[in-house]
Amino acid sequence: MATLQIKSLTDLNPLRRTTTTTTTTQVKKLFLLTFTCFFFYILGSYTPNSSPTTSLSLPCPPQPTNLSTTTHTTIVTIPSIPSNTLKFEPQHALPIPPDPIDLQFFPLCTKNFTNYCPCQDPSRESRFNVEKKFHRERHCPESAAEAVRCLIPRPRGYRGAVRWPESRGSVWFANVPFARLASYKKSQNWVRVEGDRLAFPGGGTSFPMGAKSYVSEIGRVVPLKSGLVRTVLDVGCGVGSFGAHLMDFNILTMSIAPRDTHEAQVQFALERGLPAMLGILSIHRLPFPSRSFDMAHCSRCLVPWTEYDGLYLLEIDRILRPGGYWVLSGPPINWRANSKGWKRGTRDLEKEQATLEDLAGRLCWKKIAEHETVAVWRKPTNHVHCSQKMKAWKSPHFCRALEPDSGWYKKMEPCITPLPKVKSVKDTSGGALEKWPKRLLVAPPRMRNMLSKEIDLKIFYLDNQLWNRRVGHYEKFIESLPDGKYRNIMDMNAGFGGFAAALSRYPVWVMNVVPFDANNTLGIIYERGLIGTYMNWCEAFSTYPRTYDLIHADRIFSMYMDKCDIVDILLEMHRVLRPEGALIIRDHVDVIVKVKNVAERMSWNGTIQHSERGPHNPEKVLFIDNSEPLS
Repeated sequence: MATLQIKSLTDLNPLRRTTTTTTTTQVKKLFLLTFTCFFFYILGSYTPNSSPTTSLSLPCPPQPTNLSTTTHTTIVTIPSIPSNTLKFEPQHALPIPPDPIDLQFFPLCTKNFTNYCPCQDPSRESRFNVEKKFHRERHCPESAAEAVRCLIPRPRGYRGAVRWPESRGSVWFANVPFARLASYKKSQNWVRVEGDRLAFPGGGTSFPMGAKSYVSEIGRVVPLKSGLVRTVLDVGCGVGSFGAHLMDFNILTMSIAPRDTHEAQVQFALERGLPAMLGILSIHRLPFPSRSFDMAHCSRCLVPWTEYDGLYLLEIDRILRPGGYWVLSGPPINWRANSKGWKRGTRDLEKEQATLEDLAGRLCWKKIAEHETVAVWRKPTNHVHCSQKMKAWKSPHFCRALEPDSGWYKKMEPCITPLPKVKSVKDTSGGALEKWPKRLLVAPPRMRNMLSKEIDLKIFYLDNQLWNRRVGHYEKFIESLPDGKYRNIMDMNAGFGGFAAALSRYPVWVMNVVPFDANNTLGIIYERGLIGTYMNWCEAFSTYPRTYDLIHADRIFSMYMDKCDIVDILLEMHRVLRPEGALIIRDHVDVIVKVKNVAERMSWNGTIQHSERGPHNPEKVLFIDNSEPLS
């Protein structure tokens, strides 16, 4: 039997083609069957406009009118769909009965909660031991019965915050209506009430000539202009005037103070647009990693540095970077000339300074200056010589536990935190840092040291590029970044600090928060010249209400979905956010929809937008701008 073979197109020549009647019939039947299926498919999918059946109707974008042509290509510009058409909630043919509890709006708290700080609530302090002022530490509500599920009200007459840089000098009195500090510290010029404003002349307990003059005096010893000093910790910060004047040198200061009888010192600082948070040296470590700060400062901060075997000075040593500076002003420095003014006995002051000098020596700190009431020590760049001295001393010894960066509810120990080992006495432990601002965009030593843990150094630079793109995307929806409206910014899940680095061109500062049980990247953030803290977002942040202008939350709700109620996290965000502030929440679309539903119950109007990855990516961004418009 012969076989028909077609080897080329020439074989299809009709003069040479031979077919059978059977083959032709089969082809016709197949064509008819295909046409019939296609016809009924089109007919079945068509629904006339007059049909009573419920259907989802989406607005159609207008036809393009802007046509630009070239010799090679025709470009059609199609307007994007308005943001309010992006709806990601499930669409149902039949309505689902509403849950009356879920749809209830959260009520306003009573007026006595206007300045409520859940973890620093004075009404709960009496439950805790007063030794080492433990009652002033964080003590958060432990049960649902203690949790406050209402919206913190703003003070009567609250006004939109004064914008930076004007806010550094004065703020609205109605926003922080506390006159007691102005009266109590009147002679020291901390703060004055001037009409409807609070003015900050720059005075302080240890700098009667003003903070500017005081900072200039320190600058004669510490190289403030060189870029070597970028991050500073101010213990017992008052109203933040020391940190305010360090900004003239591009120095970023983390100011801490407890909630005490002087009302709201930290709240004053934040209202001025200065970095600050509630904190105290008591039993637990400060919530920062080791080798964080280029300088630490205390201006008559009332910390008992020589008590408890030098415990608090050892904590300062832990958070100071190698080669960092410690500045102390006030008692007992230069006690011979100042004992009368301090109204203290000379013997006590002499003994206190001798003990302090001995402690600093055992830490291998070198005293580099003492003038009037100010003394400056410098921490060694490594522990080579110090290790040799330790053999001759009984205490303090080097800590044996290898958790130098642990700073979340970690108890302080009376031991010296060892610095990373070096090959030479001339080397800097952990690696030398670049000067500011170069250190912001260069992979820091800690990042390079993590290579042994299979972290590619390229991740750092790719992360920078990613956040530049994301911030560029945010700018389409948040238009007030350049003009000072958003000054105090919080990043709830900071990673490597890429979001803060991308915002560095704006007049803002960012509190970079690293969840305590996530990847510990806070040390990298500090080595970049940024500041931040550890945090558990199932608890309240250590700040007063209405202290942040913009809050950024990247995947926070996915991270905490199974740890605590996201409602409580949103209520905390509402407490911390200023009434005219904004939120940027990015997460998976399913999470974003849940968050938006809760936000609406808080009278927040949010819009869901695509992320910079486009409409086909499940990650979306919820923007809540002007979250509580002022009347």
